[in-house]
Amino acid sequence: MATPAPEPARRVHAVHPVDEIPPVHKLAAFGLQHVLAMYAGAVAVPLIVGSAMKLSPADMAYLITADLLVCGIATLIQCVGFWRFGVRLPIMQGCTFAAVSPMVLIGTGGGGLPAIYGSVIVAGLAIMLLAPVFGKLLRFFPPLVTGTVILIIGLSLLPVAGNWAAGGAGSADFGEPRNLALAAFVLAVVLGVQRFAPAFLSRIAVLIGIAVGLAVAVPFGFTDFGGVGDAHWLGISTPFHFGAPTFEASAIASMLVVALVTMTETTGDFIAVGEMTDRRIEPRTLGDGLRADGLSTVLGGVFNTFPYTAYAQNVGLVGMTRVRSRWVVAAAGGILVLLGLLPKLGAVVAAIPAPVLGGAGLVMFGTVAASGLRTLSQVDFKGNDNLTVVAVSVAVGMLPVGVPTVYEKFPDWFQTVMNSGISAGCLTAIALNLLFNHLAAKAGARDPVGAAGLDGATGPGIPAQGGSAAPEPDGLAGGSGENAVEKSREEAV
Repeated sequence: MATPAPEPARRVHAVHPVDEIPPVHKLAAFGLQHVLAMYAGAVAVPLIVGSAMKLSPADMAYLITADLLVCGIATLIQCVGFWRFGVRLPIMQGCTFAAVSPMVLIGTGGGGLPAIYGSVIVAGLAIMLLAPVFGKLLRFFPPLVTGTVILIIGLSLLPVAGNWAAGGAGSADFGEPRNLALAAFVLAVVLGVQRFAPAFLSRIAVLIGIAVGLAVAVPFGFTDFGGVGDAHWLGISTPFHFGAPTFEASAIASMLVVALVTMTETTGDFIAVGEMTDRRIEPRTLGDGLRADGLSTVLGGVFNTFPYTAYAQNVGLVGMTRVRSRWVVAAAGGILVLLGLLPKLGAVVAAIPAPVLGGAGLVMFGTVAASGLRTLSQVDFKGNDNLTVVAVSVAVGMLPVGVPTVYEKFPDWFQTVMNSGISAGCLTAIALNLLFNHLAAKAGARDPVGAAGLDGATGPGIPAQGGSAAPEPDGLAGGSGENAVEKSREEAV
């Protein structure tokens, strides 16, 4: 009797960590952690613009709830995606600080909020149109450039965490020892949980640190929840609440410059998250992500808020927690939508004192800088000018961070570009990589074997700048060197 043929082995399709959907309780915890990491930055832009325009408290509250609502929608578009919109990575969206100065000038110069929103809508449409073109520029971002940009992103964010730790910029008790002590306590809690707690708890170390810090802050008088009682239960942002948008040429021109800056910054954030999650960023992926930025910016102009971009704060949180699921950040987007629709919940989150956020921010933002160093560790620095590229780019990027008034005598468009350390450093890194590597390769004078080109290759059979075995002209390596680090504790044991 003939034996039956064995059944063919079933194919197991492994789900990429980016696409994994954790259990609901983990989604909620991880998502809330992302919200707390970006909340202070998210509400800062409407607070600054509204204060400069001397809006009433009711209008200020309206700006904040509208911002939170569109933050959540923008995050969902970016993480979940539809058609050709969304990078589909764990990317948190928020209002860009690059637009603050131009918007204040537009709003206080007679145009008011309608002129701001008109320029924001045009800028969003421009981003959507330019997204495919910008996506093709990915070959200008070899590991030499991306590592430098990620390093600058992290270093640029550290002063933000420092201001939070000291009590918040402009606060009456800024720099008081008790503020720094609370921040140090939160930092110690985060580090202790990450080092000694079980695997799941270690991945919400930031959330636990903020919760413990808040519990300590309340009895010591760091904060109160008086604003919660004054907040409304329900708030809905309606289109063009402050009037129909107006379109002024000067306002549109300045906002288009902001659009280019935010596209550059967003590209750096996408690449950073792509490396941390081991999912390669390709030209089409980059274009889809930027197109989502443009759509969110248009929605911002319609629903009474501002231009949107990827938030670097949350890039550090992805690297620190090693939770790579985009659905976690999508859950954070859902929480932001609830905060935008339920102002009382937003008031509870707003009551978290700045030093608590500062203690958590130090480790998160430092993680971004460390990720840049890890990427640069793949770059060959022997017998070439790559060290000069990194050194000058970091110096130019940190100049406006260390000396905020360095460019105040320059035209507004120049300040818009160069006052952002991230965009200034990124543009410098791209230009110097072209100068020292691409142009030198064409001349054939600097390296008889072949200097590095745009894609990071150093000639036939020679490893790329970024340490990859073969040139990758259409994208970047997905950070495979991080695989061992990304293993959970159970796998490591």
